[in-house]
Amino acid sequence: MKIRVLVVDDEPLARQGVALRLQHHHDIEIIGECVNGREAQEFILQQKPDLVFLDIQMPYLNGIDLLRTLPPETHPFVIFLTAFDEYVLRAFEVHAIDYLLKPVDDARFSAALQHARRVLGNQGAAEYRERMQNLLRTGQEETTESPLREFSVRVGKQVRFVNVDEIDWIEAQGDYAEIHVGTRTHLIRESLSVLSNRLDAGMFIRIHRGAIVRVNRIASISSLPNRDCCVTLQNGTALRVSRTYSDHLRKLLRNKAALRMNPPSTDRTTNR
Repeated sequence: MKIRVLVVDDEPLARQGVALRLQHHHDIEIIGECVNGREAQEFILQQKPDLVFLDIQMPYLNGIDLLRTLPPETHPFVIFLTAFDEYVLRAFEVHAIDYLLKPVDDARFSAALQHARRVLGNQGAAEYRERMQNLLRTGQEETTESPLREFSVRVGKQVRFVNVDEIDWIEAQGDYAEIHVGTRTHLIRESLSVLSNRLDAGMFIRIHRGAIVRVNRIASISSLPNRDCCVTLQNGTALRVSRTYSDHLRKLLRNKAALRMNPPSTDRTTNR
């Protein structure tokens, strides 16, 4: 009996890469491809694939959130696709869930597929589904508790990592976001709304529906005639702050200034 496979990724080249690799395996039947989590959700409930190659970072509904929306009894076996997402990789390692790190390595692809065959072909399904539920709970907890520390970005055919400490500001680009690091920019596949919840609130602040800035990159703030205000970053970039976010920004900057002027005292005991 063939293994019925669904491929889910918003990048056409990524879907094509998985499909081409699967063509060499005669026990595999690709029954569909989906470009986002919402589309995949409907497909999985209706078609019930045996195995899903599932991208984690997608607009609208990412791979982890997609699985959380599915009833446990409908969860397919999953091989995750990811460019970085460090907290998820840690969860995979703990729970022995297969994943493929982009750009995908042929040998790693074959190993992940072989592991899926073993799980599908024996009595390990119940244990697998239990680990999957643990993964979803763990991923949810870590997303809440651990702010993002780095991003993966594509530079040509390479994947590089950018620490959040290097970022000046982040700009919305439709359903994606563009991070500004000095004179360089990188497009990442996350919305600004998602990033505003995952970044450290003490380090980054949203100043507009289309912009997030790193607080310690702000050089000055000035008022505008329409009750909005404008921040100027240390690199000279000027960004408008909408009135929705201006009060929060001013309060944050006042608190930081007060903290610098009056640092917490440390009690010391002097031995005489």
